[in-house]
Amino acid sequence: MGHCLEIGEEQKVCRLERSIYGLKQASRSWNTCFDEVIRGYDFIMNNYDSCVYKKISGSSVTYLVLYVDDILLIGNDVKILGDIKPWLSTQFSMKDMGEASYILGIKIYRDRSERMLGHTQSSYIEKVLKRIQDGTLKMRTPSHETWD
Repeated sequence: MGHCLEIGEEQKVCRLERSIYGLKQASRSWNTCFDEVIRGYDFIMNNYDSCVYKKISGSSVTYLVLYVDDILLIGNDVKILGDIKPWLSTQFSMKDMGEASYILGIKIYRDRSERMLGHTQSSYIEKVLKRIQDGTLKMRTPSHETWD
């Protein structure tokens, strides 16, 4: 009886108790679950981007950014970040990848002595420029491709 398909019962259907990874509804199911859990830790969802959460505790601000099944945690209080990471580990199966240096094609850099955090897409720009120089990047325009 561990199978959905039994001889003589081919016309019946099975009801899934949870989403199967890779199916259309899996990402929605994961996001709903994540939202419930993270709100339970007093994070507030951003009104403009449902994958960005914020938590304020006194002068400490923590942002949690969700991209598919990756979480970027940013904050101005190392102790609070240190408290959130183990809590997240109790809620989800996860691996701490350390300090972020590259995410979604964006390079993240910081200078702690100057209290500066920044980002750049220079590698993406260089990649596009190289494709233009090589002639492998075709522009779609209503005019001719050459001046001849």
